[in-house]
Amino acid sequence: MSTTSPNLAPTHSFKEKAKEEFVKAFQLTIYFGAWFCALAFLAATSLDERPIPLSIFGFALFKAAVCAKFMLLAQAAFPIKVNKQHGIVSSLLLESLIYLLVVLGLNYLEAGVHGLIHGKPFLISMTDFGQSNPLRVVAMSIVYWLIVWPYLLLTGMTIMLGSNATLKILFGDQSKSN
Repeated sequence: MSTTSPNLAPTHSFKEKAKEEFVKAFQLTIYFGAWFCALAFLAATSLDERPIPLSIFGFALFKAAVCAKFMLLAQAAFPIKVNKQHGIVSSLLLESLIYLLVVLGLNYLEAGVHGLIHGKPFLISMTDFGQSNPLRVVAMSIVYWLIVWPYLLLTGMTIMLGSNATLKILFGDQSKSN
C-alpha cells in the first residue's frame, strides 16, 4: 500500500518495489528470451545441426535473464529520461549506447568470473569473451543494440504518454465495445 510523504509524493513499501522489480525483470527476460531463442534457433539451423538440441534454448533463456538483470542495473545507474523538446528517439539514442556499454562491460566481467570458477585467470577469461574476436564482439553489440532499442522506445513512449495511453495505442481501446 502506498503512503504519502509530506511532499505528497507516494512512496512504495519494500515489498511493492521488490514486486515491481521482479515483474520488470520477468518481462525483460521474456522479451530478451524470445530474441535469444530465435537467434539460437537461427544459428542451429544455419549450421544444419540435427537434431536441434533443446539445451541451446535453456542457455538462451538463462542468458536473457542475465542480460535483463544487467539492463535493470544499467537503468538503476542511468535512469531513462525523455526530453519532450528533443523527442523520444533523440533523448534515448545516447542512453541506448550507454546501456549497451554497461551490458557489454558486465558481460566481460561475467566471462572473467566464469573463468575464475573454472580455475582460469580472471583477465585471460575476460579477453575470451566473444571468442577473443573483436569483430564478433562488435557484431554481438550491434545485434544487442537492435534488441534493446525497441524496448527503450517503448519505455520512452510509456514515460511520455503513460502506460494506459501506450497500451491503447498498441492494442486499441478495449473499454469501448463495438
